[in-house]
Amino acid sequence: MSTFDLIDHEIEAYCEEHSTPESELLYRLNRQTHLETINPRMLSGQLQGLFLTMVARMMRPRFVVEVGTFTGYSALCLADGLAPDGMLHTIERNIEYEDRIRDYIAQSPLHDRIELHIGDARDVIPTLDITWDLCFIDAEKEDYEEYYDLLLPRTRTGGFLLVDNALWNGKVAGEVATNDHDTHAILAFNDKVQRDPRVRNLLLPFRDGIMMIEKTM
Repeated sequence: MSTFDLIDHEIEAYCEEHSTPESELLYRLNRQTHLETINPRMLSGQLQGLFLTMVARMMRPRFVVEVGTFTGYSALCLADGLAPDGMLHTIERNIEYEDRIRDYIAQSPLHDRIELHIGDARDVIPTLDITWDLCFIDAEKEDYEEYYDLLLPRTRTGGFLLVDNALWNGKVAGEVATNDHDTHAILAFNDKVQRDPRVRNLLLPFRDGIMMIEKTM
């Protein structure tokens, strides 16, 4: 089962047709990512991107961190909901994406409120002396627990973490091969969050699954 088989294609198309379309900038980034990258499905896309924007707009966060920029689509969506004095820090490990990310950030009217960090998030996060209002994790699945352990203590009470791919192509609901390390990592992460008394969490069956986590204490 592929990511996009979790929802009927016709239903997904209907949802897209009845949701606010992408901006011209996001449309160009979406198209270029599909034409020029090896794994374009890693891009958030219209529905998930709009979801991120709406969550951010409801919260109006001052400080947002994103782990896993890819080509920058989700960063642009999150930045669209920042508070007037807000700042988004986005972290990407793969240096090959840097020029493309910086190019599209530069074209955004919010370019001065988006800071790109190239490097391993486990090294970058401890250097940022910031209390986060909103965190978005969409990076290496085997590192999810480490990202969570780094970010939750640095998130304000009442703040949120959004974690992508929490259903991992639907594999979480079936038998998992011993050597399927990514699926085992997602299962371990989901279980860890479910047991954590510091949070309230909701696993949404949306796209490839988004774990919404509210820090309650």
